[in-house]
Amino acid sequence: MTIAKGDKLPDVKVMLGTPEGPQEAQTGELFAGKKTAFFAVPGAFTPTCSAKHLPGFVEQAEALAQKGVDQIVCMSVNDAFVMDAWAKDQGAQGKVVMVADGNGAFTKALGLELDASGFGMGGRSQRFSMIVDDGSVAELNIEQGGAYEVSSADYMLGQL
Repeated sequence: MTIAKGDKLPDVKVMLGTPEGPQEAQTGELFAGKKTAFFAVPGAFTPTCSAKHLPGFVEQAEALAQKGVDQIVCMSVNDAFVMDAWAKDQGAQGKVVMVADGNGAFTKALGLELDASGFGMGGRSQRFSMIVDDGSVAELNIEQGGAYEVSSADYMLGQL
């Protein structure tokens, strides 16, 4: 079952890609007590994700903060080393918390998994964004097919 507006996020172990190396985190703690602009991409370093999705949140970090967002979180079914390298490549360090859902456990718990095996990518996350307020879903934006519209930073700014 797919998570819905008003639902509490599941509490799942994930890894954070940080300059100090991978760090374990619980999603319950990561989202507790904060207003979060949370988005997920099918894969780090993939074309739309690298050209538009992550850069949009990096560019709009200050505007999101001015609208009351405490943190921006990006998630992908990749490992923490890849997420850290992608953050460095995109200039996202210090602006976006990079979450590695390496085994897809958080993605599955959200009901937002994507079978990308036809592209040689295995199980991944759908492209989505959500506004999370103290661990609960305030807004949920799930992209259809290969679209990139409702999960963007600009779209999210209009929801705040």
